[in-house]
Amino acid sequence: MIIALKRYFSAKRLIIPAVLAFTACMVVFPTAVFEASKAGAYAWWNIVFPALLPFFISSEMLMGYGIVQFMGVILEPVMRPLFNLPGAGAFVIAVGYTSGFPISASLAARLRKDGFCTRSEAERLMCFTNNASPLFMLVAVGVGMFHNPRLGALIAGCHYLGNLILGLVLRFYKPDVTVFNSGTHTGGSLFRRALFEMQKAQGMNPRSFGRILGDAVTSSVNKLLLIGGFIIIFSIIIRVFMITGVMEVLTNIVGLAALPLGFANEAIMSLSWGLFEITLGAKAAAEASVPLIQKAVSTSLILGWSGISVLAQVSAMISETDLKMGLFVVCRLLHALIAGGLCFLILQVDGVTKWLANPVFTGAFSPDNSLSWLEVFLFFNRLCIYALTVWALLALAVYFFRSLSVVRFRV
Repeated sequence: MIIALKRYFSAKRLIIPAVLAFTACMVVFPTAVFEASKAGAYAWWNIVFPALLPFFISSEMLMGYGIVQFMGVILEPVMRPLFNLPGAGAFVIAVGYTSGFPISASLAARLRKDGFCTRSEAERLMCFTNNASPLFMLVAVGVGMFHNPRLGALIAGCHYLGNLILGLVLRFYKPDVTVFNSGTHTGGSLFRRALFEMQKAQGMNPRSFGRILGDAVTSSVNKLLLIGGFIIIFSIIIRVFMITGVMEVLTNIVGLAALPLGFANEAIMSLSWGLFEITLGAKAAAEASVPLIQKAVSTSLILGWSGISVLAQVSAMISETDLKMGLFVVCRLLHALIAGGLCFLILQVDGVTKWLANPVFTGAFSPDNSLSWLEVFLFFNRLCIYALTVWALLALAVYFFRSLSVVRFRV
């Protein structure tokens, strides 16, 4: 009997009535659906598209010319002790901590498809490199929502530190998995092995510069269109849930876990919205009539979880690989708890609360100002260049110190 019920209420059968009900809601509430889709499209075009485009294109170009493979061999001695990951994972970390989700999942999937890491390594890599955009946390949340850039910096710091802690802990996940070492099958020095891997990658990819650039742009735009579709559809879903009262039911469910922790009703409402989408959740948390510590902790929880919308985007990015979502979902919950806990502990310090008490607004960081499409695009172009520069300098430093140790040993 139980088996028969499970078969009858399978996921696929439940999806069909859900889609029909959602379609009916769009017909019944056309104005609300139109406004929600317009808001989603605006957020995608003005924030997500210019923010992720330079990272997508640059990553495709670097992998096409074998630069990622070259740096991966050089950075293997750093990545293995810290995160138990191949050196190529350093590129995903550099991009993931300077851009925004779901690009780290896309890059981890690409490394897995190209055979530069095992399935376990790719899953662990995308789990702790999935970050909110720094521009979103510092400007949109800190300045635009809380009118306090210092609080935005504090929330961003807790967010990044929480993911780094998660990465260090994940190095012990499935330690019995066979370790993948890129380029270790060849003899010679570290530089020669790295050069060999780069030349091998170039030999397997005999495309011209124009073809590589064109494919990079095409692939990047297609991925961004997919992300845009998810943003719009979840914007509509949230609006429909608010109109039909489903969001209120979800708020009551979330309240069962949040009320014992001391969260007020308005903070719980923001958490229920953040369950689906971080922008609405963070905005609701900032506008809630609750103490600052509850606002900040709620926002940290929402940013760490990242929302079902982002989970769906990540699922789409890894759909053509053997990577699974189970560990990623668990890590999003852990990241939310770690980031929220760090934020709570830091705000208990009197010096921090005094530091946050008198925010200063200057120039473009006034809460009344919003960045244009070009400003967002240029900001993330600079971040992309900075990230790649730091990545290259780290590889150079690793190679220099390893060479120096070899020289000392020989002497």
